[in-house]
Amino acid sequence: MAADDEPTPGPAAAADTLPVGWSVRTPPRWLPRSLLYTTLAVAGLIAAFWVLGKLQGLLTILMVSLFLAFAIEPAVNWLAARGVRRGAGTGVVFGGMLLVVVAFVWTLGALLVNQVTMLVNNAPDYIQDVVDWINSTFDQDLSGADLTKYASEWSSTIEGYLVGLAGNVWGIGTVAIGAIFQLLGVLLFTFYFAADGPRFRTWVCSLLPPKQQKHVLRAWDIAVEKTGGYIYSRALLALCSALAHYVALRLFDVPSAFALALWVGVVSQFIPTVGTYLAGALPVLIALVHDPISALWILLFIVAYQQFENYVLQPRITATTLDMHPAVAFGAVIAGAALLGPTGALLAIPVTATLQGFAGAFVRRYEVTEEAEAPPGKKRKEQPPAESSSE
Repeated sequence: MAADDEPTPGPAAAADTLPVGWSVRTPPRWLPRSLLYTTLAVAGLIAAFWVLGKLQGLLTILMVSLFLAFAIEPAVNWLAARGVRRGAGTGVVFGGMLLVVVAFVWTLGALLVNQVTMLVNNAPDYIQDVVDWINSTFDQDLSGADLTKYASEWSSTIEGYLVGLAGNVWGIGTVAIGAIFQLLGVLLFTFYFAADGPRFRTWVCSLLPPKQQKHVLRAWDIAVEKTGGYIYSRALLALCSALAHYVALRLFDVPSAFALALWVGVVSQFIPTVGTYLAGALPVLIALVHDPISALWILLFIVAYQQFENYVLQPRITATTLDMHPAVAFGAVIAGAALLGPTGALLAIPVTATLQGFAGAFVRRYEVTEEAEAPPGKKRKEQPPAESSSE
């Protein structure tokens, strides 16, 4: 008989191969319990993801608040060490931050009003200059009336968009109110996290055994050091940038030099990746309206100062607070923006710096051998064979 024609084992033979206590009709005792636990675990994961999705806004507010509390905690601790109560010290720091924000918005608002007023008053001259340039460059025969006609057609189109936008005023108002509540929530949680920082840290440590409390306190100190160092180093870089650009703008007689320098200093340092381009575009455009040659010089100065900041100033200021490779910072910003949008992009660099601090504190490192330090392609020195000593 061929091998393929051999009879298959019957149920009795199959039952003989099962483990002890099993049968074809009776499953093992642990199987129903395992299925129940698996079902409960899957249901728990689904419920957890559903809850996280619903609480995403609250979790984002808590994350931003914790970041801001870490940022201002060194200043609050400095005031507390000099006899100021933590609540009052936190209020003083909040008041200083509020004054800075109000001054920044007020200065930029004044700049915007002045430039718009000047643009409206000088619009006929600008239109005539544009007409003369088009006629001389492209050999055309346009007049100011033609551009006015085109402008009126575009204005009617823009007016239609504005009417549609005004019709959705209820949705815009709802979004604005939601943003205001989120801002108030961030300020409230930040105040509590900073004012009750020691109490909150003590409560967290009370949930852990003494051996784990050391690691929590060390991680907490690293997070405060890196986050606060990031904010203060960026503030110092913003101050240096604002002073340098103020001198340059005054030298080339660009209007609203103080407001533009403040804009460049703040935006270039606190908006990652694209902040440099956003900061430099505004003074160049305003200088271009008044004098194209001055705009060219301002552009060259911005590029030169950016190189000086990247290779000379920034490494010295951030050497002890934010020692991070530019490629790592760029990747962190992209990842943060993909996860949490603009909020993630702003938090990406200090969070990455904190993780680097954790790695340096808790990850064990080993001494690199000479073979590993040798550049690729270079022959490594062969160790001479040990001489055998004969008696």
